[in-house]
Amino acid sequence: MTRPPLPPFTQETAIQKIRMAENGWNSRDPDVVTPAYTEDSQWRNRAEFITGHAEIHAFLTRKWRKELDYRLIKELWAHSDSRIAVRYAYEWHDDSGQWFCSYGNENWEFATDGRMAKRHASLNDVPISEEDRLFHWPSGPRPDDHPGLSDLGL
Repeated sequence: MTRPPLPPFTQETAIQKIRMAENGWNSRDPDVVTPAYTEDSQWRNRAEFITGHAEIHAFLTRKWRKELDYRLIKELWAHSDSRIAVRYAYEWHDDSGQWFCSYGNENWEFATDGRMAKRHASLNDVPISEEDRLFHWPSGPRPDDHPGLSDLGL
């Protein structure tokens, strides 16, 4: 199984890879997202350490049960042959209706088959009001004409 684009990455293929990841995560479906990672993929997400498909799937299931109406935008920060660094923001609300914007950075390392082997994420949640939300599109992938992070001044 391969997940193009494959390393080594160019600026164009790194941006393509990021948008594919963004679209996958915006599906909020662990069955869609988990196969993008190697079977032994290693993650650090905040203070949580995760290894392999079963733990990734469980993490994503738990995440999207808590983070309701999730909308994510990712943007390229830097890349090398097999690594991509992104910055991102996503909006969501909890079951009490409190909205948040979560800001973060991720460092990714890819296997030769294009699946992600390592993911290191650091992020913070900022409470916001519903009126302060900037990510307005129907559930699923961000429309091509919706502004990105830099366009939104984030």
